[in-house]
Amino acid sequence: MERSDNVLVAIEGIDGSGKGTQARRLTQTLSDQGRRVELLSFPRYDDTFFGRTVGRFLNGEFGSLSEANPFLVSLLFAGDRFESRELLREKMESNDLVILDRYVASNIAHQGSKLPVEQQPSLIEFVQTLEYEIYGLPRATLNVLLDLPAETAQELIGRKNARSYTEQSHDLQEADRDYLESVRQTYLTVAERHPDSWRIISAQNENGLRSIESIGEELLTLVLQAADS
Repeated sequence: MERSDNVLVAIEGIDGSGKGTQARRLTQTLSDQGRRVELLSFPRYDDTFFGRTVGRFLNGEFGSLSEANPFLVSLLFAGDRFESRELLREKMESNDLVILDRYVASNIAHQGSKLPVEQQPSLIEFVQTLEYEIYGLPRATLNVLLDLPAETAQELIGRKNARSYTEQSHDLQEADRDYLESVRQTYLTVAERHPDSWRIISAQNENGLRSIESIGEELLTLVLQAADS
């Protein structure tokens, strides 16, 4: 993996996989080590026009998951990052590392999972062209997939605190277990096809759900390798 003066780390995974928790812990740990680091989470539900619109979509205002064309839905999530592009650039210029709780790959995994396998490449190309080429977003130095089966993830989602964009315990995507598992499989396919820029952390083993601390230690090791290589 090529060294970059500004390391951009994307923490990815299905809803309930612990992305937010691990992203916050990682940011704090790196800061405690004396590194200049900031965290940015997507979607930015309360801070951008598209972020608020994403919240409305996830709250079911625009119909069910099957009713919304994935190519069109991808525009909402990409638009949120486009509105945040200058903020992201500022954070990268003023820090050694920027940690992202979801990034472009989440758009690919969520929207691609709604299509038959043979149609997914066209969606992937669409999202990458839109976000990287047209919107000019930087590519992540490292993508880390926190892999967790959908059944376990749904149980954890039910324990979440209230979210600003919905009064429901599970939003449109979180409520559909089959959908979450399909997103998971799409993530795994993308990660396995790009071993140079992806790493997979299993959040569950034969003994059940791993501790937050053990997952965090593995994540920290991977990020330090990317930052210091």
